[in-house]
Amino acid sequence: MSTPSFSSFPPSFASFPDLDPGPSRNTLDRTPNESSTDAREKDSMVKKDNSRRGSKKLADKSRKDKKHKTAKHDLEPVLPRQHGHTWKGVSIPDDEKIKAEEDRRLAESDTQESQWDSRPVFFSDRKGDQLNVTYGGIHAGNIPKYHIVNRGRSILGLDGDWTIYRGSKGIEINIGRRHKQPALTDSSVITLLAAPPSRRIIGSGDSYKYEEVDGFLRLPSDHGHKAAENYRSVTRQQEHLDSDSQSSTPDDSSGDESGPILTSHQLSLKTLEQQLAADPSSVETWLSLVRHSLSNIPVTSKNATKARAEITLAILTRARASHPHNRSSRILFLNYLRAGEEVWHKSKTKAEWEEALKLGGIEIWIEWLEWRIRTAAGGADTSVMDATRVLSALGSSESCEIDKLRVVWRVAVAFQQAGYYERTTALFQAQAELTFEVPQPLYGLPHESQLESLEEFWESEVPRIGEPGAKGWGHWISCGRPENSGSPLKAIPQMDGDIQLKDPYVQWHYDESRADCTSRVPARSVDTRSQSDPYATVLLSDIKALLLPLRTEGGKNAFRLIWLSVLGLHIPGFAETLSQGSWDDRWSFTYLCSFPRLDSIFPATAGQRQLIADSHAGTLIGREREFSCSFGPIKEWSRDTLGPLEWVGQEKWRMWTAVDLQGIDQDFVRAVFKQLRCGSEDHEWDIYALAFEAALNIKSALKLSRSFLSTARDSLPHWATHARLERLREQVDDARKVYQTVLVASQHPPTQPFVGRLWWDWAEMEWLSGDQNAVLRVIQRSVNIEGAGGMMILRVKRTLDDTISCAHEQWKDREGWVKLRALIELLTSSSQDGALTIFDTQPSVNESSDSRESMMVASLILLYNHSVMLRSPTPPAVLRDRLQIAVNTYPNNSLALGMFLEAEKGYGIWGRVRAQLGQSTADGGPREKSILRRIAEVWVAGWEKGRWQSEIERTRSGLTAAAESERTTASAILWRVILEFEIRVEELQRAKKLLYRAVNECPLAKDLYMVAFGPLRSTFSARELDGFVDIMAERGIRMRKGVDEYVERMTGGDERGSDNEDLDGSEDEIEHEARQRRLLMPY
Repeated sequence: MSTPSFSSFPPSFASFPDLDPGPSRNTLDRTPNESSTDAREKDSMVKKDNSRRGSKKLADKSRKDKKHKTAKHDLEPVLPRQHGHTWKGVSIPDDEKIKAEEDRRLAESDTQESQWDSRPVFFSDRKGDQLNVTYGGIHAGNIPKYHIVNRGRSILGLDGDWTIYRGSKGIEINIGRRHKQPALTDSSVITLLAAPPSRRIIGSGDSYKYEEVDGFLRLPSDHGHKAAENYRSVTRQQEHLDSDSQSSTPDDSSGDESGPILTSHQLSLKTLEQQLAADPSSVETWLSLVRHSLSNIPVTSKNATKARAEITLAILTRARASHPHNRSSRILFLNYLRAGEEVWHKSKTKAEWEEALKLGGIEIWIEWLEWRIRTAAGGADTSVMDATRVLSALGSSESCEIDKLRVVWRVAVAFQQAGYYERTTALFQAQAELTFEVPQPLYGLPHESQLESLEEFWESEVPRIGEPGAKGWGHWISCGRPENSGSPLKAIPQMDGDIQLKDPYVQWHYDESRADCTSRVPARSVDTRSQSDPYATVLLSDIKALLLPLRTEGGKNAFRLIWLSVLGLHIPGFAETLSQGSWDDRWSFTYLCSFPRLDSIFPATAGQRQLIADSHAGTLIGREREFSCSFGPIKEWSRDTLGPLEWVGQEKWRMWTAVDLQGIDQDFVRAVFKQLRCGSEDHEWDIYALAFEAALNIKSALKLSRSFLSTARDSLPHWATHARLERLREQVDDARKVYQTVLVASQHPPTQPFVGRLWWDWAEMEWLSGDQNAVLRVIQRSVNIEGAGGMMILRVKRTLDDTISCAHEQWKDREGWVKLRALIELLTSSSQDGALTIFDTQPSVNESSDSRESMMVASLILLYNHSVMLRSPTPPAVLRDRLQIAVNTYPNNSLALGMFLEAEKGYGIWGRVRAQLGQSTADGGPREKSILRRIAEVWVAGWEKGRWQSEIERTRSGLTAAAESERTTASAILWRVILEFEIRVEELQRAKKLLYRAVNECPLAKDLYMVAFGPLRSTFSARELDGFVDIMAERGIRMRKGVDEYVERMTGGDERGSDNEDLDGSEDEIEHEARQRRLLMPY
């Protein structure tokens, strides 16, 4: 028992309100007869008591009787005098004397009663006590009055076993004469808690004492027990328990003597070691052993990186030596090499990588290229040489075209990150000319011969693909190789803008960043820009080694989509289709680093704290919780799960919106869509083009769609896209006319491509419009059944089941019929479980993971529209439980995450959302998360307005874990988001420290260096910024203009300004030599 210091609390209860009416509540006086009667009764009682004074027991009893009668008389109500009596001859007593007597009697009774009887049942506390939220603190009014006796060793009234201990927190009362009892904060207690367990509790085989029935534990009732049990049964039960305990004693003792007690972590390691002893070729078991071994070493501890690397190397060395199969495992070898980079010398690392390359495979080569980009000196030129080696090693077969395109994409991103945007654009322009504009006379010739002719076209400097007026390489050859009449390029805004800043470094940052955003098309030799910037003009020899001969349709289509991704049009799920389970998201999602996208990730009022309650007339009234749109700026799902022109929610959230196209050269992208179109049957490319136009202007998209339909009148995909554009424009009648013309006027077999999708689009439009009868008619038309009634509904369901079981060319067509079957089940039976059963019972044999994810999302959208959009009566648990499964199964799916947040809006429990942001574990260690999931969690932290400030530390811990994760630590995209986060929360010094780590992990990322000159300028001195400029030059990062020009122009020749420490203009020779050596050393 402990109490706070008594000096801070007055030993009085005067602050409590007096709720008792007090001793003066009886205001009427007694009558004279009653007073005399009471006096006579009192005298008789006194005489009787005096006659019994010889016995102590009787004396105590008499005192109790006296007290009882006194209290009884005092509390009797005083009644007025009856009529017929007079006051004559009776002396009226004095009111003051009667009042004094009553007070005396009540005071005597109060002193004899217990203090708990006089205390009020409750009191009104109108002012909160701050100690109520302090651990170990009690209310000030609960501190008892005390008197110290026995020279300060005891308290008057307490038993002798209690002693006083005076500590730093006041007076504490302990049992016994020993020293103070240890507290939880004492070192001895902490040591005891940290000690390993000495005994282990092993549960019985049964999980519960009582049997589980329908998910509940049916506990016994108290009504059925016996009133009185036989004592012999109790004795027999006790003897039975004693015999059980005695029989179990030897087993327990033998178990304790068998060996030391192991913790759960040690037991897991022991189990894994036993599994590896039985099967040493299990790669997953070896990786689990690595994760379990590293789980006890926090990434933030001292020398954690080196310690974790050494442990990983030791385990993986055992793994490679334990079985010959493990030496050829790419996964084990990659983990072995990543860990070795932290502790090996450069020569050993290079030798190990050369050994790994002998295994072959695109994943090994991609990781080797990543390692070379991180560590090799020389910048973009070295990356080209390394990529050329990878392309030659992959061979010339058509099956390797996708793998080669991944290599080219990675090098193009490296060009962009280093600042060579013109070289990236030139690479894709040349590849597009070589793939789609080959002249007729050059068909079938070797690749080298085609490159020689392409170089001639390139040097002519005529407009290329994406530029205004471009006709193509083949048209230029057919026209007789005409000369370029003039530069058709649009004027590029000059770097020196109207905004003039006082700081030369900030001014350089502003001009350099604006030029990187606007000057991305290669300049011609006649342009003024090429004279001041030699890297603005790109020769074909600079990119010739990266050009590929693409022959297959899959390779050509993948190239076009890669170019769209490089231009900033993110296609969800596309990178995953190129290589399942790859880590290409570390560098491929460059659109996340754009300024408009960073603004959409972080809340606008990041530095403000919103009030959660208002006070009205002294009463706190909570404010309504405000949320932003549940579907955020991060958009990722498996390929074709949601089409380019399909949407979710009231805001029509889809693949591309106007916000997603900010900062993109719209004219250049529009020209790319137009010039890379492969005829009227290229419906997939046309759909992407229409989605791009619809994000800018829906009317221009409809106009473009009509032009496509004029040349492809029988194309169902084009008609389906046109109808969706009409729905997007809120023209339901026009969309209905399209569906009636295409589906009703001309009959199509149900297995024909896009027929099932068209019927579903029509039924979904009528359903969301609120016309249930029209929906049923559309579904009946889809299976050619007319009529009404329950029998017709059963026939429609059976026909839909037969159609689903038929063979379809594409799984999306089968999915359309499945959604129709689930919708009619939902409308006719009003059972959400029945509709979900339709999705869950579909066979998944020989189907990819993309189709299973698409089926799950389709079921979620059906439930979401039914409960949220149409507000139909639906148990909330149905949608929430299925969303929980979907989020756990597909953590990178933004659709499932958005609907999950929408379902959590009506609940005050933040834990379900917070659980998604935490660090979930797998095999003893943290589960790896992708770049998009990490950034989505940053956005979710600010999803509820006013909660951003309370989620800062949680968000920082998640980003820190991502920075330490092996999967994402070398991602320039992640580091840019981390720096932006620290800047938004105004932790500039922390951001400065992280910047040094970022440029060490990603040495060729120009955007990271530019942060020091812009948002973090106040934390860097001029000398430090000059050091950054020197490092950028050494690493081959492109700078359009030198910083020295700005410093000389704005400081009048004093390059250092106020930060110049060399006042006399001279520099010591040793200091100059040391500075030069630091510049030449690697960072």
